[in-house]
Amino acid sequence: MFDITLRPLKDGLFDPCCKYIPAFVTPSQVTGLAFVFGLLSCYSISVTHDNNKLALVFWAFNRSLDCLDGALARHRGTASDLGGFLDLLGDFIIYSVLPIAIAQGFEAAGSHVWIAVAVLEATFHVNNFILFYVAAIAEKLSKVEEKGDASKGKTKELTSVMMRPALMEGMESGLMFTAMLVYPSEVQALSWTMAGLVAVGILQRTLWVVKALG
Repeated sequence: MFDITLRPLKDGLFDPCCKYIPAFVTPSQVTGLAFVFGLLSCYSISVTHDNNKLALVFWAFNRSLDCLDGALARHRGTASDLGGFLDLLGDFIIYSVLPIAIAQGFEAAGSHVWIAVAVLEATFHVNNFILFYVAAIAEKLSKVEEKGDASKGKTKELTSVMMRPALMEGMESGLMFTAMLVYPSEVQALSWTMAGLVAVGILQRTLWVVKALG
């Protein structure tokens, strides 16, 4: 919801850092390192919730590097579709594994906790389908617009694929996952809350598809 609005703040934080990155370090290597830190965060919290501080440190590195890789690619003029693909792939894997890892580390987790996590994962699955179907439609519409008024109806994109704005985007997802790591014993309530927010985003994008294709 706030990804585009907060883009200048993100750029202001990470763009100046790019000049300090050694030339031999590539954006793809930063992406890979972010993925490793994400996995370490998942592993730490899955072992026991007593490790949530360590998991939070790994998570902070994951989120920071996830912002830095794109900034570095743009700074060097090496942004590519492959880089964008690997970046999103890593994000989707970590986002899928993290709630499961938190539930796994919750010794008192019963079926009620796992049901909440399962519903959340199901909303991710549906949202991902909607997300990339919307991206395909948006790409087609943008090509049509380029033949006419290229400046009309275009949205500033923050990723390598076109994504329609919705209630639950990158920043909001990051905050929800951070809350899960800070309060792992509340994973059930947070999973239900996030599932509801993702469902609203699914509805928003579905209505856009219906309007675009109707």
